[in-house]
Amino acid sequence: METFLEFLREVLKGIVRALSAHFFQRNILEHKKTTQRRRKLKGGFRKK
Repeated sequence: METFLEFLREVLKGIVRALSAHFFQRNILEHKKTTQRRRKLKGGFRKK
């Protein structure tokens, strides 16, 4: 019985570790601010 509880504890630790790594990657690493894009300059002649 004691070995089963130890096994269950290790499985739960692995699941929690995998979920926390997934949320860390999704929330922090993927939402880095990208470099600000410059507006495209329109060419040609403009009358005012």
